[in-house]
Amino acid sequence: MSPEKKRAPPPTQPFPDVLPSRSVPPVSPVVVLAPDTFKGSLTASEACASMAGGLRRVWPQVEVRLCPMADGGEGTLEVIFAGAADAGSRVVRQVRAVRAAGGHSTAAAYGIVEDSDGRSGRSAIVEVAQIVGITDRGTMAIPVESRSTQGVGELLRALLDEGLRRFQIALGGTSTNEGGAGMLEALGARLLDSSGAAVPPLPSALDRIERVDLTALDPRLAECELVLLSDVDNPLCGPCGTTLTFGPQKGVTDADLAKLDVALARYADRVESALGRRVAESPGAGAAGGLGFALLALGGTLRSGAEFVADLVGLDAALQGAHWLIAGEGRSDAQTLRGKAPLVAARRARAAGVPATLLSGALDAAALPELGRHFDGCFAIAAGPTTLAASIANAAALLADGAEQLARLWDAARD
Repeated sequence: MSPEKKRAPPPTQPFPDVLPSRSVPPVSPVVVLAPDTFKGSLTASEACASMAGGLRRVWPQVEVRLCPMADGGEGTLEVIFAGAADAGSRVVRQVRAVRAAGGHSTAAAYGIVEDSDGRSGRSAIVEVAQIVGITDRGTMAIPVESRSTQGVGELLRALLDEGLRRFQIALGGTSTNEGGAGMLEALGARLLDSSGAAVPPLPSALDRIERVDLTALDPRLAECELVLLSDVDNPLCGPCGTTLTFGPQKGVTDADLAKLDVALARYADRVESALGRRVAESPGAGAAGGLGFALLALGGTLRSGAEFVADLVGLDAALQGAHWLIAGEGRSDAQTLRGKAPLVAARRARAAGVPATLLSGALDAAALPELGRHFDGCFAIAAGPTTLAASIANAAALLADGAEQLARLWDAARD
């Protein structure tokens, strides 16, 4: 019996270095890009451009519909400028020197919108982050106890002098935590202690206020329409108030949180008594370090900044016939879930039957379960362990890379 022949091993088929190309190129989807600013690095329009560049690496002919978003914080002014112009209104950009939160002079941009029909009159667009912004290094070098919103009041008074009576005021991204005391003083209010002496409008002095004298408050405020654009619904004081929620990021120490919260409540009671309105517990009173409270007390009305901008940029129209929406921001966390721009964009996409994906600079792992209820995938653009400075410096490239990989994932899932 002849010995059994050994079988030859099957030919090896090594995994290819490059995946085989498709015989039929994929048809690219219609993508709506609706990011907010990536704070400190990219404007919303720049974020749109980076996302679009990444998508075009995969789909050169992709149709992208650009809807740069904002929700009342940094960047809202620029988005409103573009949106108002697209809607047929004449927009004039102006700059005025006012006091920053730290007391030094700063050049604050604002806008004047005149409707094209010439009948609706003029309105002013004010972004308080232009005046008392948290990204102002000079201001942030000064203790939060010494920061004030006087510059906001200075700008409003100057606009009143120009005949403006309609204001859209974007609240957010501020470094202050004094309940708008400085703004009220700049508009003519006097903060007095038990002896009738003036009290400075600073967090460190709020607990000394016994009475608010409105005798010299600018009477033209009674003629004004104040629309407040905010990304938060926090009240002024308490566990969800401005100090305990946002104070630490502005420099309020743990030891001073409770003390400042009590001082704000005392100040608010005096302001409410003088103006005859109870608004400290209203949603949005805690916006912009309590500046929302002072403006509500003056008769302002609150509107979601993200909803306002979504209407202005035509987000709903852009979603019609689209296949996908990509939203994003510098960092997505629990605050995103309280009505910030990415959440509003995702809700509108869902209403239109369009899947929405989140592509942000960073993600808070603790918020991922809830974020996942609103987005079809949540992604951060950081490629690995890195520093915040490096992420900010390379944000445009990282965002483009992230969008490219999402497009490749879309193609793979579709196949």
